[in-house]
Amino acid sequence: MHVDHLLRLDSLDLTLVWGDESLLGQEIGGVTATDLEDPTRFLQPGEIVLSGLVWWNPADGPARTERFVSALREAGAAALLAGEETHGEVPRELAEACRRHRIALLAVPAHTSFRAITEAVYLRQWGELSRRPSDLYALPENVRGELERELERGASVGDLLESAFAHLGTPPCHLLTGSGRTIARTATAAELPAQRASESLRGARGAQGTTLRVEADDTAFDAWYLHLANEGQVPPRVLHEIAEVLGRHRRRCDRRTASRRQAGQELAALLDIPHTDTNVVENALSSCGLTDRGGYTVVVASATPEEEGADAGSAAAALAEALSHLPGISFAVGARPGGEALAVIAHDGIAHDTTARGMTAQGGAARDGAEGVDRAALGETWPLVHACRPTSALYAGVSEPVTGPAGLGAAVGQARYALAAAARMAAPRTAHVAAAEDLTSLEALLAGVPDDVREVYRTTVLGPLLRAGRSSNALLLETLEVFLAHNCSWARTAETLHLHVNTVHYRVQRVEALTGRDLSRLDHRLDLRAALLCR
Repeated sequence: MHVDHLLRLDSLDLTLVWGDESLLGQEIGGVTATDLEDPTRFLQPGEIVLSGLVWWNPADGPARTERFVSALREAGAAALLAGEETHGEVPRELAEACRRHRIALLAVPAHTSFRAITEAVYLRQWGELSRRPSDLYALPENVRGELERELERGASVGDLLESAFAHLGTPPCHLLTGSGRTIARTATAAELPAQRASESLRGARGAQGTTLRVEADDTAFDAWYLHLANEGQVPPRVLHEIAEVLGRHRRRCDRRTASRRQAGQELAALLDIPHTDTNVVENALSSCGLTDRGGYTVVVASATPEEEGADAGSAAAALAEALSHLPGISFAVGARPGGEALAVIAHDGIAHDTTARGMTAQGGAARDGAEGVDRAALGETWPLVHACRPTSALYAGVSEPVTGPAGLGAAVGQARYALAAAARMAAPRTAHVAAAEDLTSLEALLAGVPDDVREVYRTTVLGPLLRAGRSSNALLLETLEVFLAHNCSWARTAETLHLHVNTVHYRVQRVEALTGRDLSRLDHRLDLRAALLCR
């Protein structure tokens, strides 16, 4: 069990105060509850520490806080879970100390008991002993031998899963990604919708079953999880050994597809170079298995971490995972500088009502695809992927389809513009997908304009109205905004602002004089409206 698993348990209702992906990915080795000012001698590496903060007093200064947090760091604690009941909140001083010493900090609400947290850890991890090196195995020798032979033969993950559970009567079991995508399932397992699967993995209220992460070189977005709908059907040691076999299969698959992932990376880098020769682009598409198609769509995504230090390939993993939910599509994806990822999706023909097309699960290997999928499907999947790391902001921009390799440069520009619009229009730490075709209003169009360009335009057009220190300027700006919002109606503007119509006339005349615009002209109205939207 990892630290971020606790955040996914709705029953605990924990809140992340500070911690990046590497800290949240730490494995939990145990639990210690303490309110000692210096708990060093009672802590073990890998433990999470529960504290009600009884030891903390705002009048004591930072020395006591520094002593407590540095003790956690020296002991190798995985995280601090601080109770809010004593002080009503987690002190900012404690959060700053945890940031300095790189200790993940989670807030525990008053209605969540430390006992509930302890039970959640040990009930999920009571089989961990079986993962230590040992000459004893829980899986029968004949089953282990068969699984080894299947691994060597290159058996599919579905065949491995079926063989692993056959001697137990084949209980219903799903192999899922963190976003709820089913990679494989036993013959007795019913189809599990991604939304419900995602909720089960996050420990949503009412969710049942047993979940175990398959250890591999992955990210929060593309990790694998074994999920059994019914608890107690499989001994924990057996489940861990099966997970270990699946982890070996995952690592082998990753090695086999490394060249295809590299091809996707090279294609994404190539499309970042302006005026690249079309023949060079065609060769890169061929390396990704994306040639001889009627059209292409580009998707650009960003996965911005709450804190620094997150994996630079997170955006690529998130984008590949999201598009892997869409059936029957072909794609290549690569990471780009600045936490961005770029994907090229190949599809048959161009239909302007189908702007999302396909990709593979492991980030670059292309599959045969047929007709594309409506972009709404990508929009529905995007929040599920975001739930894998909810402390991030996850945005995507989708281009219009283009007819061939020569149009990919323009498609990249469209997708990046839509991405900028998505990031500006969405709330912080949320997930949002925007497409070029969504830019149907002046506000949406301006949302994709770079910040520095927006600022230059705003200050140039509004000019003296932005000068600080003059209260009258603020009144003029307010009047201008209301006047434009009411289609330049003097009466409705006066009514909204509780002013006499003559006062509105005077203020509008002052705005016109200061900006050099004539509000009786439509083009000048649009200029000022655009400048207001650039704030």
